[in-house]
Amino acid sequence: MSKPIEGKAGLGMTAPFVYEIRVGWAHCDPAKIVYTGNLPKFALEAIDAWWEAHLGADWFAFNVDRDVGGPFVHLSMDFRSPVTPRHVLCCEVTPIRLGESSIRFRVVGRQAGTLCFEGEFVEVFVAAEAHRKIPAPQDIRDKIEALIVKTDEPS
Repeated sequence: MSKPIEGKAGLGMTAPFVYEIRVGWAHCDPAKIVYTGNLPKFALEAIDAWWEAHLGADWFAFNVDRDVGGPFVHLSMDFRSPVTPRHVLCCEVTPIRLGESSIRFRVVGRQAGTLCFEGEFVEVFVAAEAHRKIPAPQDIRDKIEALIVKTDEPS
């Protein structure tokens, strides 16, 4: 079972959004670690949960109810340590840049405090039915702008 959890924040900081994933044996390959292809899936699941927690709707609801899609146009991941069914996978999701028609997320996956992967994921806002790029809708932009965490790294 997967679920969002909220981290603790220090003074003047926003609590990070952390999504827990119960890693199962079925996620693994013959090497007894999570199959590489499942790691981006876990990160995307965590980003979808971030949308629901912070904007009240997941990708399905945005697509169907508002005709606003968010296909991914870029993803990059670095793998640091194997993920196994031994511990819950905690995926920390942070929006790090909001462009005119795109949003960039950083996702960091940890098990029992060990860094397992980190990556960046970029989605573009589209009119879902027409699959045409659009500017981020203003109400969405207004909510996201306050949640962007600036990083020192170029994105």
